[in-house]
Amino acid sequence: MTRKNPSLTEPQFFILAALMDGPLHGYGIIKAAETATDGRLRIAVGTLYGALERMERAGLVAADREEMVDGRARRYYRLTEDGTELLGQEALRMQQAAAFVIGRSRNRGVAEA
Repeated sequence: MTRKNPSLTEPQFFILAALMDGPLHGYGIIKAAETATDGRLRIAVGTLYGALERMERAGLVAADREEMVDGRARRYYRLTEDGTELLGQEALRMQQAAAFVIGRSRNRGVAEA
């Protein structure tokens, strides 16, 4: 994520999108991503925490707070300014790519999905 204009993986995109409304803990992020994709994307716990660690190092997310729940620490993550900016750039990139494909499909007589 240190490239000039990095692309996000689908899980990374939806992890950042899940944090748009405020800090969430891991399970909350997983459920928000699943809901946003109508169940199509199910992020495994190992995938989530690996992605969060990399995105935290890249400055896209930050630990917000920790609380104890049933004797276990629950860490909440929040979107940073850089994360918000990259998420917006990625959404625009995907929108432009989709518009290109949809436009070509219409010109070729292919039905829209």
